[in-house]
Amino acid sequence: MASLADMLSQQTEDQLILVDLLDRPRGSIGKLACHQQGRLHRAFSLFLYRERNDAIELLVQRRAEGKYHSGGLLANSVCSHPRVGESLEQAVPRRLTQELGVPAKTAQGLRYREAGSFVYRTRFANGLTEYEYDHVFVAEFEGSLEDGTLAPDPEEVAAVAWVDAEELLVDLQARPSRYASWFLTAAPMAMCAIAPNG
Repeated sequence: MASLADMLSQQTEDQLILVDLLDRPRGSIGKLACHQQGRLHRAFSLFLYRERNDAIELLVQRRAEGKYHSGGLLANSVCSHPRVGESLEQAVPRRLTQELGVPAKTAQGLRYREAGSFVYRTRFANGLTEYEYDHVFVAEFEGSLEDGTLAPDPEEVAAVAWVDAEELLVDLQARPSRYASWFLTAAPMAMCAIAPNG
């Protein structure tokens, strides 16, 4: 069985951007060390949505069991970090292609809106800590597994599904342990931005 360090090194040791509580850059650090030391770093959460029958649906993923934390939990469409020297506007479509297999041209052509940002800190049972300044993005998207615009990387994503936003809110409140820790804050923030009056 692979060690935690092996798992992370196989996912490429990206250099993450350390920030302060105002999201000002304060250096960089490797991904493994960042999560071992619980250092505050820049991250983003992307919520893809579509309108169906006068309702809003969100594309939700179940994280792959082999992820270094939160494996098997439900999360937003894409969660990741910009690399050193990379803007959020560059990182979001890059990871949409890498994680969900959306063709690069399609990913780059979407209209991304930032819904807001927040800081959270979660310590996991395996000793790692997520301490993130998380930027929440939303983008309208019509793709699916059936039309080939979604081809999730199984190392990252176990499954994806379009879920009614109102039903998701009810489930999130009733069963929060099914969801990744950042989702509890990020999802309502995204839904406020997506709502017709948002």
